[in-house]
This record gives sequence, C-alpha cells and structure tokens, in this order.
Amino acid sequence: MHTPLLEIDMTKIKYNAQKIKDLCQKSGIDICIVTKGFCAELPVVEALVEDGHNFFGDARIQNIAKVKRKFPDVKYMMIRIPKISEAEEVIRYADISLQSQLEVIKAYSDKAESMGKVHSIILMIDVGDLREGVLPEDSGTLVGEILAMNGVKLIGIGTNVGCYGGILPTAENTTVLVNLRDSLEKDHKVELPIISGGSTCALKLLREGKLPKGINNLRIGEAVLLGEDSTNGLFIENLHQDAFILKAEVVELRQKPSVPIGRSGYDAFGNPPVFLDKGIRKRAILAVGRQDVRIEALTPISEGMEILGGSSDHLIVDVTASKEKVEPGSLISFRCAYSAVLSLTTSSYVEKVFTPLASGR
Repeated sequence: MHTPLLEIDMTKIKYNAQKIKDLCQKSGIDICIVTKGFCAELPVVEALVEDGHNFFGDARIQNIAKVKRKFPDVKYMMIRIPKISEAEEVIRYADISLQSQLEVIKAYSDKAESMGKVHSIILMIDVGDLREGVLPEDSGTLVGEILAMNGVKLIGIGTNVGCYGGILPTAENTTVLVNLRDSLEKDHKVELPIISGGSTCALKLLREGKLPKGINNLRIGEAVLLGEDSTNGLFIENLHQDAFILKAEVVELRQKPSVPIGRSGYDAFGNPPVFLDKGIRKRAILAVGRQDVRIEALTPISEGMEILGGSSDHLIVDVTASKEKVEPGSLISFRCAYSAVLSLTTSSYVEKVFTPLASGR
C-alpha cells in the first residue's frame, strides 16, 4: 500500500447527491454536479451516472473530455470562463459553457460555425462578488450582440457568488437575475429558459424557502462531496461530511520544544511563522505536505491531535494528547474540507482508494 492515500467513499457521495437532487427537484431546480473538486475521477462519476445523475460541470476541459469519452451521453457544463485557445475542445466536449466576455463569445461563435455546430452558452451576470460576469446594467447591449451571432445559442443567464469576494447569495441578489431575465426576454423577444443561480452556498436560501422562483439551476460540488457549505460556514444537516479521508504515514516521532530555537525568518512559503510556547510536546512528522494538500483544510479524526504546520513534503502533528497509539509507520487519518480534496485529487503523489460501502447511513 502506497501512502499518503485518499479514501473516497462513493456510497456517501451518492447519498449526498441524491438528497440534494431530491431537495432541488421539489422546487423545480435542476442540479449540475460539479466534478472539478475530485478531478472528475472516473469511478466516482460512474457511480453517480449509475445512480441516475446525468448533468455535470467542470472547470477543466481535460476533465470534461475524459468523462465524455467514457460517458458520451451525459451533459457537461464548462463552469470556468473558457479560453479562446481551447475553443475547439470546449465546443466538441462541453454541451454548455458559462461566458462573459464578448471577444471570447465571438471567437466561440466563429469556431462553432467552422465546425458545423451551434454551441449553447449561459451569460454570467455579476451581482456583487466581482469575479466573472457582466454588470446587470450592461447586459442588454451584450445580449443583443450575442443574438446576432450564428455559432452560439444563448440559453440563459447565471451568476456566481462566494468564491472570490465571499458575497453570500441573498433573496435580493438572486432576484436580480430573475428580473433581469424577464427584462431581457421582453426587450429582445427571446426565450432564456435557464437561470443558473449559484452553487452550494445557494442551498441555504433554498432550504429557508427564500430562493426566488425562477432560479432553476444550481451548480453543486461541495455539498455533494462533503455535505458542507464553507461560504456560509456550516455543515449541511443529514449529509455525510466524511466521504474523503486522507491517511498519511508517521516517519518521525519525537519529544521536542514547541518553539523553534534560534533567529526566526520566513518559512519555505514566505510566511512569518508564529508559535505558541506549550513546552515539550510529542510531535509526529508525516509524509505528506503542501505540495499534495492544503493543510489548513485538514482535521485530525483522532481526538487529542493538533496540526502544527507543514512544509512542502512534511506535515507536523502534535500527538501529545492523542487517544490512539502513534508510532513510526502508523497512519493518521484526517477529514478533508473542499480545498484539501481539490488538491489531493490533483496530486499524482497521493494514492486514491475508492470504497463502495454498504448502502445507507
């Protein structure tokens, strides 16, 4: 067995996905399951497809192409504003792309025409997070120009919040989308059937009954994978939070001071380190590091353990108060938050183990 290893419990992921799909369907909302968080690992996608899910999204065309080659009938949305340089691949493999820039949309229209295709797009609207999207007041002119193009078909509008500016979805900023869609349809005499109203962080509004009617698509990754909504700072009730478990091996175990000795500079990543003096502590060094995982997104499963920090290759854990026996060669397990899963599944140095367990909780 190679370590570090990431155990991926597909039964728990399927359970989460079905619960969220059921919740959304009651309000007439279609979910697009985002696969970028687990690098579109085919065993996970296959498990979801077998469970009846057929609409996925990803930010990397390599992931989309990988899945579409194996499952050509599933629908895929390119959820990152695509590059002009990858237009041919996006048009070939993605059924829909999220777009915001006129020059990019024009390039995609031209490329699609040359390929004998019409590519479906959703125009992104910036409602305050200041990541991608046209401002609502500027959307009318842009929609007019898009409708004059032959190689793309505008099928809706969407927005993104929470990922850059940390802006939370509200009844007010999601209502902007619904009102804008109605206005665009009237002004341009066009049907825009899709309003993609956000991601996992919009589920809180939905559960509270505050998501405006008219929002009919959500792009969900974090909640499916981890039962978590980090933007709102909460675990989602009745969902699994432990579908991804990292196990890393102890390579050194020693009693050492809790504060380094000598003149302090910066760590290997240019950060000024800060240490709390707790005296002599038992410290385990594990063979996993920042090259593999965002260590701030890990939580030790065993009671009494505390992550102290890490370098590119090593993770340092205080095991002084550990409830389990720790020795060189031991494996220590961690629950992974979204950014940890994102990095671990991308790292080629981490073994991935897929575990289809018995159904049910």
